[in-house]
Amino acid sequence: MSTTHASNGYVVDRGVVIDSYLENRRRTARLFSLLDSRSYYAKPIPLRHPFVFYEGHIPAFGVNCFLKKGLGQPGIDRDLETLFARGIDPIDQHATGMSQVESWPDRASVAQYVKEADSAILYALRNAVLASDDNAVCYRGQGVFTMLEHEVMHQETLLYILHRLSTDRKLRPPGTESLLDGFVPDREMALIPAGMATLGSEIDEVPFGWDNEFPCFVEDVPAFKIDLYNVTNQNYLAFIDAGGYTNRDMWTDRGWERRQAVQRDHPLFWEWKGGRWIWRGMFDLIPLPMSWPVYVTHDEAAAYVKWKGLRLPTETEFHRAAYGDPTGIERRHPWGNVDPDESHGNFDFRHWDPVPVGSYPAGVSAWGVQDLVGNGWEWTSTVFHGFPGFKTMASYPEYSADFFDQDHFVVKGASPGTGRGLIRRSFRNWFRPHYPYMYATFRCARDAQ
Repeated sequence: MSTTHASNGYVVDRGVVIDSYLENRRRTARLFSLLDSRSYYAKPIPLRHPFVFYEGHIPAFGVNCFLKKGLGQPGIDRDLETLFARGIDPIDQHATGMSQVESWPDRASVAQYVKEADSAILYALRNAVLASDDNAVCYRGQGVFTMLEHEVMHQETLLYILHRLSTDRKLRPPGTESLLDGFVPDREMALIPAGMATLGSEIDEVPFGWDNEFPCFVEDVPAFKIDLYNVTNQNYLAFIDAGGYTNRDMWTDRGWERRQAVQRDHPLFWEWKGGRWIWRGMFDLIPLPMSWPVYVTHDEAAAYVKWKGLRLPTETEFHRAAYGDPTGIERRHPWGNVDPDESHGNFDFRHWDPVPVGSYPAGVSAWGVQDLVGNGWEWTSTVFHGFPGFKTMASYPEYSADFFDQDHFVVKGASPGTGRGLIRRSFRNWFRPHYPYMYATFRCARDAQ
């Protein structure tokens, strides 16, 4: 059941990747099952395609990346594989290119394509050479793992698009109750001593990673302080009550321009109804949970930390706080070297919404910092870029390089909708500073004094 890399004995376990593929498809199907019959062509986020695109895009990506580029096969339907080839990351609604798609296929046609794509991909996973030196896409099984992790990432995209869909257009599954109760901790900071932070990895040391995770990059990090907990809704409410959205001095020039353009004076996940703040959950509108991490844009996070006289942590500081250890030996995860499980954080679809900060003491870092993985991606002040020696990946060369544009910021950690397979130290995510839809929170940092 295994195929071996010819030059160095690297093994791709067929059974494992087939199981992973099938589990991915089951989870994606469960997400689509939340849509009522009216919503398949809905587009809750103007900057994203409608749901129909994602049902076709995920298997089409597997065909384009794995079957065509990796194995040299002809594909299934050239027109659909072009239509569903790639998602978008537009600057604004006017740059989406949506007008180029005059009509989308009917759902039965998409379902038939998905069925044929799944069949062809599973046949290849069972019978083809998955790792070889003959094609760079197949080196160490890159094409297979690119396909698998791509679907996991799009499950989170689907989740936050679903979040914007009206609650009366979603089919509520059992077990969706939110964890509302929790304490709001005092704002405390941990002192992180000076030391080394290892970002990224070496390509031959891990089963798979995206191109922006390589090569390994080590940096000295001066001592600094960082919040033990993410900024909560209650913390952020104080910023709003103090006039934070009307105080021009708290915002960067571009951030202020973008705030004025949208005329929003609160986080997107908040709504003002009946004289009080409401949090827009996946399935409910609920009184603002003060102990939950606040979800905001980078612009909003940057304004808050300036108001506090603090700053956002850098990517290397996040690594030092999350993976550093007083012994000098870095950990694989904040909690140590054991694989992530449900005791370590709110990730892998354990909950549909956030939970109170500090709910996972088993996930605490060596310095006592909570929730560094799970409950919300964490904004850093680091502009997204490649590490020294960066090279594009053969299976998806545009994956990172298209976004080295000085207009995306690194986020680290994980959100409630981040799959367990992405919980690794080297994984990096990134977003535009004004993109408000994803599950991203933050914490404050400052130089040690």
